Amino acid sequence: MSKDFDVVVVGAGNAAFCAALAAQEKGARVLVLERAPEDEAGGNSRFTAGLMRVVYNGVDDLKRAIPDLSDEEVARTDFGTYTQDQFLDDMARVTEFRCDPDLTELLVKRSMDTVAWMQKKGVRFTAAWGRQAFNIGGRFKFWGGLTVEAVGGGPGLVENLTNAAKKNGIEVWYEARVTALIADDDGVKGVKVKVKGKTAEVRAKAVVLAAGGFQANPEMRARYLGPGWELAKVRGTRFNTGDVIRMALDIGAAPTGNWSGCHAVAWERNAPEFGDLAVGDQFQKHSYPWGVYLNAEGKRFVDEGADFRNYTYAKYGRVILNQPGQFAWQIFDAKMKPQLRDEYRIKQVTKVTANSLEDLVKKLDDVNAEVALTELQAYNAAVKQDIPFNPNVKDGRRTEGLAIPKSNWANTLDTPPYEAYAVTCGITFTFGGLRINTDAQVISTDGVPIPGLYAAGELVGGIFYFNYPGGTGLTNGAVFGKIAGTSAGSSAAG
Repeated sequence: MSKDFDVVVVGAGNAAFCAALAAQEKGARVLVLERAPEDEAGGNSRFTAGLMRVVYNGVDDLKRAIPDLSDEEVARTDFGTYTQDQFLDDMARVTEFRCDPDLTELLVKRSMDTVAWMQKKGVRFTAAWGRQAFNIGGRFKFWGGLTVEAVGGGPGLVENLTNAAKKNGIEVWYEARVTALIADDDGVKGVKVKVKGKTAEVRAKAVVLAAGGFQANPEMRARYLGPGWELAKVRGTRFNTGDVIRMALDIGAAPTGNWSGCHAVAWERNAPEFGDLAVGDQFQKHSYPWGVYLNAEGKRFVDEGADFRNYTYAKYGRVILNQPGQFAWQIFDAKMKPQLRDEYRIKQVTKVTANSLEDLVKKLDDVNAEVALTELQAYNAAVKQDIPFNPNVKDGRRTEGLAIPKSNWANTLDTPPYEAYAVTCGITFTFGGLRINTDAQVISTDGVPIPGLYAAGELVGGIFYFNYPGGTGLTNGAVFGKIAGTSAGSSAAG
């Protein structure tokens, strides 16, 4: 079994299909290889909420991605703006100024153009009213620079991209696991692939790697992220095991980026080992800015209100993993319940309720109840209640005198019934990967491009360090997927 194509794309998620569609635009004959069976296809993209961080200077820009925004929707919404400078500042700040400047500039400047291009290809977007806006006096106000989401979330995004690929004559093989790159002194010439148990060689003029990070590989997690990371839950697909990264390293690709870092969040403590497509991203628990965290010792261990959730949630999973027993409890009172996100209302939650803090702490499995009660009482006494609560801004409503402060949105726990949710660490994707240039060519350890090899998405390193601004993962995959596909298609045509 052997076939020839102009461009082979390894993976079938957001980055992969953007690469495939862009290569096809250049006249290339494109094959997409997906390791998973069709009913599990789509990589991590399928497990996301479909949010994409893009630059926009007002409603007219947003209408490029969401052309069916109605006048009524515009009238009842304050979308604000999110400028290139704001996006660049957010990337620099949360990555502690380590993000690659050239790649980051491309990511930011092409964010809206890429999403508008996806919309023209058939991907439907809407405004993320349910996730990123608060209804204040009957008018929605967006916060945190994250406004656009795919209709149907991650599953809708993957479905629309898959349909667009097939509509444009792009061939997709499922249960097709790439086992090696075919390369010689002149560069990459194709891949070896096992298709439903049968090994084949597929020759190509260019190969685009877009098969995700190594987060589903416990051995690689422990080796690169460190001891204990094999114990983390995997939020997404079980197929992102880092094989494709290793294949590229084996032929001389240069590693780069934050190999000991990853995107990891608060995740339902008793969730399955890997993501569940029936639940999607609803195991996440991201309303912690409105409550407090307690660990097994009954102690707070992190500033829940350090920043907007968009800028802290991707790094707090690591903090939870480092707690005794690798878990924590999020605690809220009744006045904050309306602020809790929909994910707190699913059936698959580890939750306890009580009418007093004394009774609540006794119900927290594996927690020192006596210390926990003292900790909550000390927290209540430390809240600056003269500062008004405002979820739309960093309101400065804080604690004073605590070893670990809460810098914003500090509310006393004083209104029963009280609720607590058990969480652990859920890893989303890894930050270390392959070095690319601004044409998405994979760079060798000699510092030059490997002819015929391109990469995009999670398996590219150098863009995220320590943390990331929410919604940037899909945007990163789409922007560099399109660049990789354009470069690969142009190279194949040339």
